[in-house]
Amino acid sequence: MPHKTLYRDRDGAVILDQTQLPYRVAHRRLERLEDAADAIRRMQVRGAPLIGATAACGVALAMQADAGDAALAQALAVLGETRPTAVNLHWALARMRAALAALPAADRVGRAWSEFDAICAEDIATNAAIGRHGLELIGRAAARRGDRPVRVMTHCNAGWLATLGHGTALAPIYAARRAGMPLEVWVSETRPRNQGLLTSWELREDGVAHRLIADNAAGLLLARGEVDLVITGADRVAANGDTANKVGTYLKALAARDNGVPFYVAAPRSTIDLACPSGADIPIEERDGDEVRHLHGMRGGVPDAIAIASPEVAVANPAFDVTPARLISAIVTETGITPPDRLAEAAEGKAR
Repeated sequence: MPHKTLYRDRDGAVILDQTQLPYRVAHRRLERLEDAADAIRRMQVRGAPLIGATAACGVALAMQADAGDAALAQALAVLGETRPTAVNLHWALARMRAALAALPAADRVGRAWSEFDAICAEDIATNAAIGRHGLELIGRAAARRGDRPVRVMTHCNAGWLATLGHGTALAPIYAARRAGMPLEVWVSETRPRNQGLLTSWELREDGVAHRLIADNAAGLLLARGEVDLVITGADRVAANGDTANKVGTYLKALAARDNGVPFYVAAPRSTIDLACPSGADIPIEERDGDEVRHLHGMRGGVPDAIAIASPEVAVANPAFDVTPARLISAIVTETGITPPDRLAEAAEGKAR
C-alpha cells in the first residue's frame, strides 16, 4: 500500500482524494463534520469499508466542535444521508452512536477518536483475513490450470483504495502475489465513474499483471474461457445472499454462470445486512446524470471532462445493481468462505 487512504493528523484527518486518480496523487484535509460528509458525497473516498471509516471520522470531528446530544444527533443524520446503498456507512454510524450516546459530553471526543481508530485497525485485520481465505479459491483455480497464470476478473475498485488495508476483492490477489502464484487480472473500466482505472492504477503500483478492458468485453472473455474466476466486492449483502455492488456486476455474474465460471463476492461481515430480507429491499443510489453525459480524462496534462451528450439528454444513472444469490458461488468474509444461503453463520463469525 504505497499510499494511505485515511489517517489522523493532529486534530483532523487526511484522505487520499480519489477524484484526482489515476492522473495525480492529491490529499485533502478533513477538519469539520461537513468536510467528511462532502468527501463521502463527492466520492473523494470510495468503497464501503472506507466510507464507513470516514463517517466515523466525521462523527469524531463533529464532537470536537460540539459534543452535546443535539450535535451528535445532527452528525449522525448528516452523515447518514450522504450515500444510501453502502451499509458499512450506517454500520459505522450505529457503532459510533452506541459508543457515545451514554457518555457525558466531556468524554465523547476521546472516545470518538478511539472508536475511529478501532474501526480502522479492525478493517486492516479483516482485509488480511479475507485475503487468506480468498487465496484458497485462487489456489483451486491454479491447480486446475497447471503452469498457466490464473486469470481473475474483477469489477469496480475493491482494493486498498477502498479500505484501510489490502482491500476485499483484491486482497486474495495481493495474497497470491505474495505467495508467488502467477496470475493476471482482467480489470473492467466501470463506467461512468471509471473505478476500474483506480484498480488498474493500484495494481500497477503493486506490480500485479493486469489488463484494462471495456465493460462490454467481459462477456466475450468469459465465453472464450479466458477467465478462471470472478471476484468482486460488495456494498451491501442482504439476508438471503443477494448482493449490491457497482452497476455492471450483475451482467458479469450472468455471463459467468452461463460459462461455468465461479463468481465470488468478497466483503467484511459488516457489509452483511441481516435486517434487509433481499436484494429488492436494498436502496439503489441514483446519481447525477452528468456523470454519464461526460467522459473524464486528461487534457494537456490537466484532468478534464468532455461532454458526450447534450445537457438536454435524459439520463438514468443507477450507481449499483443487485446480483441474485443464485449466481454467487460463495461469499468470502474474514471468517471464511460461505455459501450465500448460510450468511447468518458468516455474520455471527461461524463460517468455515
